[in-house]
Amino acid sequence: MKVNLLNITPDEANDALVEFLTDRGEPAYRARQVVHHLWQKPVRDFHEITTLSQALRDDLSDRFELPRLEIETEQRSSDGTRKFLFRLADGQAIETVAIPEGKRLTLCLSSQAGCALQCAFCATGAMGFARNLEAFEIAAQVRELALLDLPMKATNIVFMGMGEPLMNWGAVEKALTILNHPDGFGIGARHITVSTVGVLPGIVALGERPEQFRLAISIHAPSDDLRRSLMPINVKYPLADVIGAAEAFARRVTFEYVLLGGVNDAVEHAIALARLARDCGAFVNLIPLHPGGAGPFQPSGPTETRQFSAELRRAGVEVAVRKSRGLDIAAACGQLRVERLRRRPPVGPEQHGDVQVA
Repeated sequence: MKVNLLNITPDEANDALVEFLTDRGEPAYRARQVVHHLWQKPVRDFHEITTLSQALRDDLSDRFELPRLEIETEQRSSDGTRKFLFRLADGQAIETVAIPEGKRLTLCLSSQAGCALQCAFCATGAMGFARNLEAFEIAAQVRELALLDLPMKATNIVFMGMGEPLMNWGAVEKALTILNHPDGFGIGARHITVSTVGVLPGIVALGERPEQFRLAISIHAPSDDLRRSLMPINVKYPLADVIGAAEAFARRVTFEYVLLGGVNDAVEHAIALARLARDCGAFVNLIPLHPGGAGPFQPSGPTETRQFSAELRRAGVEVAVRKSRGLDIAAACGQLRVERLRRRPPVGPEQHGDVQVA
């Protein structure tokens, strides 16, 4: 069986290549040449590494593989946002969104095919859960965009696409290493954000990493009763426990809060949210509901949004209102996949698969 060099860390790939090259009588330094073309200057296959002999490229192809993701659909917004639907080898599909802003290019990555959490306002949750992604399928979303004829080089990464990343910790942890490693994509840890609904074991594991990866927690309601009605996972990880984990996290945390008109956008909600944010020094990111999201919800109006953010600032909480992007395309998380593929039966939040904590 061929070794997938994209499904292991750069150091592991280098070790595997050194062993292969040594057995073949080649100088070990050629391993570095190959590793350079895995992520930093990616190639479509080994035969594009023209600094190597044809015979060595043939042997590499026999021993190793560089699996690809197929771009099935691409949509472009008038604001520059681009959304890609990738087809995986087993027929599953995932989404990646590229958001340009000046010199920055933020990629919003998926970590699962579908999602088990069934958050009431999320198109991904409505489609049901298929499976966890492997590490290379996560990192390949960055790699494939770098392989376009006009390459797209990510400066920032957010795990805010399809799926709950901390319910696929084994693969996400390896992908974080590939994204951050100087022999991987070399993206600074402070430019990589992992977003979670509050999976406590995963928050602990992320906090134990030495790199300065950022953590965003999807709060979306300042009380257990309301949060439970919007996010069933709150039964397993109640709000008080999630806030406690945010307080214990070694670095500053961002609270993500989708504003739902007439549901969670009243002044009393803002006052309660401010109390939670002050408890752990969190920054609050207010998110307008994308009209393509699932459920019977409407975005909060401009007046309600201004009042909500002003109330947070009055309470001494730093707050930003996220700018809606891709409004003229299917840019809501999961929306494009739902439009292209039939939905799967919903999976309960207790059936989310393994939470792997080192």
